[in-house]
Amino acid sequence: MKICVYGASSNEIDRRYLDAGMLLGAAMAKRGHELVFGGGNTGLMGAVARGVHQEGGRVIGIAPRFFRVDGVLYPDCDEWIYTDTMRSRKEKMEQVSDAFLVTPGGIGTLDEFFEIFTLRQLDRHHKPIALLNTGGYFDPISQMLESMAKERFLVESCLDLIKITPDPEEILDFVEQNPAGSLSGSVLKFLEDEV
Repeated sequence: MKICVYGASSNEIDRRYLDAGMLLGAAMAKRGHELVFGGGNTGLMGAVARGVHQEGGRVIGIAPRFFRVDGVLYPDCDEWIYTDTMRSRKEKMEQVSDAFLVTPGGIGTLDEFFEIFTLRQLDRHHKPIALLNTGGYFDPISQMLESMAKERFLVESCLDLIKITPDPEEILDFVEQNPAGSLSGSVLKFLEDEV
């Protein structure tokens, strides 16, 4: 399985996040999965890639051409795919991946998560999505999504489309099982009610 991992590019974050990223990458490789990621050399992107390579796994980097400057990109990718823009990069990552894992990150990471989650709830893909909740980082997102469902801004069954856990093994169990079925009927009915 080709698993796309989104995450921080900063090295200025607490070491526990980087360590968790390395463990996730190692667990992916041990289960025979390939990494698809934004190609970054630093932060959680670099940590996950190093974890995958540490266990002999394969790494596919997808990055816009303007990132090809010293030190930005992970130098040991087994395959590179270059795009013209950040938007086309996200689209390519979506196309080549079988599942999506979100590790702690900033605005870019949240943008990637919410876009892929939106597309999933709209039935544009049927690929599993999970969040690595290191140190409770995604607790506020989880609470917000639950509040959105409670206030009827989100169909409650959409919450079943994602898994939020600090455990890499639970995350990989979830994506391998891919329990999410089609929600198009209920989601599209909900959208019709909103019009």
